[in-house]
Amino acid sequence: MAAMQIVDADSHHLSAITDIFNHYILHTNARFETSPLTLVDRREWFSLFARNSRYQLLVAVEGGQVEGFAGSQPYRKTSAFCQTVETTIYLAPDRARRGIGTRLYSALFSRLSEQELNLAVAGIALPNESSIALHEKFGFRRVGIFEDYAIKNGQYLSALWMQKHLMRRQDG
Repeated sequence: MAAMQIVDADSHHLSAITDIFNHYILHTNARFETSPLTLVDRREWFSLFARNSRYQLLVAVEGGQVEGFAGSQPYRKTSAFCQTVETTIYLAPDRARRGIGTRLYSALFSRLSEQELNLAVAGIALPNESSIALHEKFGFRRVGIFEDYAIKNGQYLSALWMQKHLMRRQDG
């Protein structure tokens, strides 16, 4: 069996990435969408990660299969947030607790450290202790909870927001 590799996501990974997203949409509250995504839906999103983009999308691949992905994307579209990224990470449903998330986030934060970015933020639908633990392992700290701010399957959902400074600020 081929060893797992962390590589830049390419268009041929998009179908597997979409399948992973859809698993979490259909079977968990980790995603707030209420219906599955299509490849057409994901193509515009995927264009954020074009070569030479400041945003990253990495996949863990083993034996030709996508085991998971991690990325950074704009937090908000206004230029005031140009040094802030929102990070995300998802694993294929049967791939948890194998170190894949740690390897993906290690590679992602190595890349982010080479950019002029100030802050990474992550929103985690509650409950999700494994995601919280992974983010804390990478230096994220809890900054607040949006309580009951989404509804899915007739249930109100809350999310924990976490942040991690990516560079030391040199201001006055």
